[in-house]
Parts: sequence; structure tokens; C-alpha cells
Amino acid sequence: MAHEASLKLLKKDKRFAALIKEHGAPQLSREMKPFQSLVRSIVYQQVSGKAAATILARFEVLFQNRAGKGKNKFPAPEEVLAMPLQKMREAGLSSQKSSYIKDLAEKFVDGTVQHKKFAKMTNEEVIEHVTAVKGIGVWTAHMFLIFTLERLDVLPTGDLGIQKGFQVLFNLKKLPTPAQMEKLATPWREHASVASWYLWRAADGAKLIKKETQKKKLSKKAKIR
Repeated sequence: MAHEASLKLLKKDKRFAALIKEHGAPQLSREMKPFQSLVRSIVYQQVSGKAAATILARFEVLFQNRAGKGKNKFPAPEEVLAMPLQKMREAGLSSQKSSYIKDLAEKFVDGTVQHKKFAKMTNEEVIEHVTAVKGIGVWTAHMFLIFTLERLDVLPTGDLGIQKGFQVLFNLKKLPTPAQMEKLATPWREHASVASWYLWRAADGAKLIKKETQKKKLSKKAKIR
């Protein structure tokens, strides 16, 4: 079973044990190669998931039509470099995102991003490499480490969902600082990626409860009127 050691440790904490019982095993793999994963991250920035999925599909079609590739073949960095920006714009990408993807492709080709060495790099080294690309920040690098490289010890303290998850799980009065989160994570720090998945679930659950509470309040007000 994947993540068995992480789950065994986290179950010792009753707060995580309840989440594990409710949500089951974590889903932490996108099964994508590094270039594809980072292109996807850029496409999905600041747009809805549905819109991003449509744009990404159109982007892939550009290369299928051009090179006669199969449906599941994602373009190589060299192919992206050769694709005119205007064509990428026509697929629905903004000029900014098109330039980011071009920059990513260029850095994969020229060796600025040494993707073949990722497996041997520390988390910090991977972050340094991918954030050298325009449009990719630390948050994206953390998601890349968790979902693509499948590192177990990543704690994305800059993520609002993680912060809210800590607040809910540890009954904090306000959102915690990175230092507070690191301190609270000490017992399971080496398994932080798996813990993060459950922290996101905790934040989602709190959001749902809040919505239901608001609905009930509005319903009561409507009945009074």
C-alpha cells in the first residue's frame, strides 16, 4: 500500500486518524512527466479548473495536428519552442502564459532546468531550478514536489488551504505562521506531504460546514419573514 508508513504514523494522532477514516488513502500522484506537469501548472494559474482543462486540451491538439502524434502524446520542449506564439494564443493561452511556457521549454532544452537530475536533487535544489522559470513560484514548486516527484516531506506553508487546515485541526484562533506550522508538524514532518493532503480535506470540510450554516440562517430568516 502506497504511503503505508505515513498513514501508520499519522493515525497515532487522533485528529489525523479521524480524517484518514473519513477520506481513505491520499491521492498524491498526477502520473505526469516533469515538463507536462509544469506546463499544466502554468495553464491552470488563476482560471477555473474547467476552463484550464479546455485550454490545455486545445494546446495539446496544436501538436497532434502538426506532427501527427497520438492523442496521449504530450509535446516535447523542443516542439513547444518551435510552435509560433500566435498559435498558442489561438488555443486560448494568454500572451503572458504563452511566454511562460516558452520560457519553460527553453530552460528544459538549454539545461537551466536539469530535469533528468531531479530524482537526485534535494527539495531545495528542485525549487531553485523550477522557480528559475518565469511564472513559476514556490507554491507551484511545492505542488510539483508533492504530486509529480512524489516527495513525502513537503509542507507548503504558503498555501491558504494548508493554513486553514492547521487552524481547523489544531483549533487555532487565527491562521498560523509558517514557524507555527513547522513546530506543529514536528512529530510527522518527514511525512508532511501526506499530512498536507488531509489538511486540505480538513479545510474543505470546514468550508462546507460554513456554507451549510449560512444556508440554515438564510432559511430561518426567510421563514420569519
